[in-house]
Amino acid sequence: MSMSWVMSYENIPQSISSVLLTVSDNPIVILLIINLILLFVGVFMDMTPAVLIFTPIFLPIIVELGMDPIQFGIIMVMNLSVGLCTPPVGSVLFVGVGIAGTTIEKVIKPLLPLFIAMIVALFLVTYFPELSLWLPSLFDL
Repeated sequence: MSMSWVMSYENIPQSISSVLLTVSDNPIVILLIINLILLFVGVFMDMTPAVLIFTPIFLPIIVELGMDPIQFGIIMVMNLSVGLCTPPVGSVLFVGVGIAGTTIEKVIKPLLPLFIAMIVALFLVTYFPELSLWLPSLFDL
């Protein structure tokens, strides 16, 4: 809560928003930058604090681009989920290795095609909103 107060008092979300919007006014480029930032953050930070810290920063940008907040939530969770199974901090990767009784070195090479599939799915959901919004549209949300 104190982090949110400091961020709002110092206008950090507005500053980051203006910087990202000055980089480009193309939504595709801005979404690519946000995806890269969230992928990087997901590698080093657990999902819950990352969502709490980066949602108030990126949500105003997404709203200004005219993007659906539900789609952005899905994109954010997908980005950070990739980080959960990516070294060096990937907690899911370490749990799986511990349960299997193997080493990370033996697991990484077979996981590379799955990482590629996760990134492809992430970019499909990012740039084709129909993929992530068809179910909520059934409920008329």
